Amino acid sequence: MRVAVLIPARNEEASLPLVLDAIPADRVDEVVVVDNASSDRTGEVARARGATVLFEPRPGYGAACLRGIDHLRAAPPDIVVFLDADYSDHPDEMPLLLRAIEREGADLVVGSRTLGRREPGALLPQARFGNWLATRLMRLLYGGRFTDLGPFRAIRFPALVDLGMRDRAFGWTAEMQVKALKRRLRTTEVPVSYRRRVGVSKITGTLSGTLRAGVAILWTIARHRASGGGATRSSGRERGAGGDRARSA
Repeated sequence: MRVAVLIPARNEEASLPLVLDAIPADRVDEVVVVDNASSDRTGEVARARGATVLFEPRPGYGAACLRGIDHLRAAPPDIVVFLDADYSDHPDEMPLLLRAIEREGADLVVGSRTLGRREPGALLPQARFGNWLATRLMRLLYGGRFTDLGPFRAIRFPALVDLGMRDRAFGWTAEMQVKALKRRLRTTEVPVSYRRRVGVSKITGTLSGTLRAGVAILWTIARHRASGGGATRSSGRERGAGGDRARSA
């Protein structure tokens, strides 16, 4: 399958080279970095390492992702993998996510930091609580059994396009998971490792950023309920941190 990696990046000049160098080149056909109105050399360092560099002037994680998706429509990949640019994810674990699609038939795979190994201090308390609350709300409203809203994820590109993603800010990951549940996509999680990011988080690094992100995520989960919920269906088994457990889709 043809695989593209999409990396939204805003002022990540220091960390981005580490991310790009860790991507398994033998599994990826194109790496797209969306420079989200950076004031540093983010675009330059990405281009120097062979990435396709796009520019999105409107700040927002979702805005950058949408810009990247528009680019990929010209030569659609089979799978798109989303990575953060701060080096908190482990790009070398990408084959774990791809295997769940290529061999196990999943449509959307979320890398779960909750199920995986975390460096001390990597996932701050406010982030852990926010993930717990958001995933419990998803389960209550849509029947999903996610444990995380982790940004490290892979999805079949045709399925992603069909979701009709709209969020331009903090609600992007939640919107994708809610819409996947409502459309009865085959979803799963795989445990992934997580480390302390390079630099300070633009979201959980400040109280105001944490509050804005939390409100946006919860509102995203709740508002899609107005257009009708969706029960999930079983899509097989996966082996998690504690042994076999059912997947949801």
